[in-house]
Amino acid sequence: MGKKGDLSNFERGMVVGAKRASLSISQSAQLLGFSHTTISRVYKEWCEKGKTSSMQQSCGRKCFVDARGQRRMGQLIQADRRATLTEITTCYDRGMQQSICEATTRPTLRRMGYNSRRPHRVPLISTTNRKRGYNLHKLTKIGQLKTGRMLPGLISLDFC
Repeated sequence: MGKKGDLSNFERGMVVGAKRASLSISQSAQLLGFSHTTISRVYKEWCEKGKTSSMQQSCGRKCFVDARGQRRMGQLIQADRRATLTEITTCYDRGMQQSICEATTRPTLRRMGYNSRRPHRVPLISTTNRKRGYNLHKLTKIGQLKTGRMLPGLISLDFC
């Protein structure tokens, strides 16, 4: 059985209620559909502390850039759209009390929706090579239609 997340307060109350109704751990697990370990852990926590709490809110990595920092980073990006990651980080550090590194800036920008600006699909011939007169037909074997036009990206045309 895989992890399905933390239990809600209602589910924790059901576990405590089943144990208080003098059901065994096996009976509680079968009735509620939780593992034996979960039943015993929740009931033990209730017996020791008198309450059950969800630890899911405090798990995960602490976020160094809060909402104010994200607004500041967004303003920096809007001011200079072509700024590199290093430039964004140094400008951010100048204005804020807590300095961050590039490893923190990169996931923050991704979370804000700013991904890499480089296109994933790059043309086969760049514009500079096209201006220089390089031809794809010379570089690779490309078939031509009867019209004489080249089809970039095709290796051969067998239907002609």
